[in-house]
Amino acid sequence: MENKISKADLYGIIKQILNRVSKSILMILNTRTKRVVCCSICGFTMGLCATFFTVLIYNRWNERTGIGGLETATALISVENSHVSDDDLLMNELLSNFDEEAAKSTDHSYENDSAGDEAVEPVTYQTYRVKAGDMIGIIADKYDITQDTIISVNNIRQSRLIQPGQYLKIPSSAGILYTVKTDTETLDSIAEKYEIDAEKIASANSLKVGMGLKSGTTLFLPDAQMDWATRQEINGDLFHKPIKARYWLSSSYGWRDSPFSGNRSFHSGADMACPQGTPVYAALDGKVTTTGYNETYGNYIIITHHSGYKSLYAHLSSINCKKGNFVYTNTVIGKVGNTGLSTGPHLHFTVYKNGVTVNPLSLIN
Repeated sequence: MENKISKADLYGIIKQILNRVSKSILMILNTRTKRVVCCSICGFTMGLCATFFTVLIYNRWNERTGIGGLETATALISVENSHVSDDDLLMNELLSNFDEEAAKSTDHSYENDSAGDEAVEPVTYQTYRVKAGDMIGIIADKYDITQDTIISVNNIRQSRLIQPGQYLKIPSSAGILYTVKTDTETLDSIAEKYEIDAEKIASANSLKVGMGLKSGTTLFLPDAQMDWATRQEINGDLFHKPIKARYWLSSSYGWRDSPFSGNRSFHSGADMACPQGTPVYAALDGKVTTTGYNETYGNYIIITHHSGYKSLYAHLSSINCKKGNFVYTNTVIGKVGNTGLSTGPHLHFTVYKNGVTVNPLSLIN
């Protein structure tokens, strides 16, 4: 008769085998040598993780706190010479970004105090209160005038920053404001410059063609338009970002507490912190007029553009262009670095208009 193993006996055998295996594993783990090995492996793993996160946090902090660039302890002072050399730009940062003549234009008004057979009626104004969702183009279409008209008449420096509740002056016809530069200017010379009719200028401003003009007088020029560079500047579409990778704006243009002295100082550009070696591009097409090194800006490049603009790129780890090169917005001119007066890898980016520093962030699209 053959012996048969019942299911209960089979389960008992399997249970005994598992118990013996588990006891063997526990005996191995309970030995001193195995405990040391296990603890070593755990300790190594934890140390590796701690090192990784420490380096990661340090790099991120280092990227975001890279700041530097020339500072001044006083408010910026205006210069009149539009042909400022690149060396003067580095040495003369006490410059103004405020156009007093343009500011005066916001206080000038005209009255419809005469009638006649002129080409156009004297310009008159009404007030419009900006609503949520309004844009300059929408408001201009509503009153059948141009965007240039609203921008010029209201001395708008950044069209993207109009706010609900803000009041705008709306003229009765399309055109722009113009401030007479010298006593030798005439309505004919101004009309020729803007390619418009001198008679229309006279009519809009209740003047006579041929009469003398005084320097500082503000005129309304019917049908005139702003030059394209000024329009792009105001709309924030003139310059491209010099850093196309992700960056951290570690220091903006304007007043700040100096990272070097702790004193209140004026920062002439924008600091864009990012990893060492990040490519730097020309922000606008132009000609490289200066490359070099100094203690403040480290390795730097200056590019001359159209319409009186220049741009400065500082603290570079390397310079990839030469003086005289014509560069484009897709040209890599250098690499982000930490040279000169700097606390970490970043690009110091400054824009000049006729030798005067302006906020570069207001010009970047």
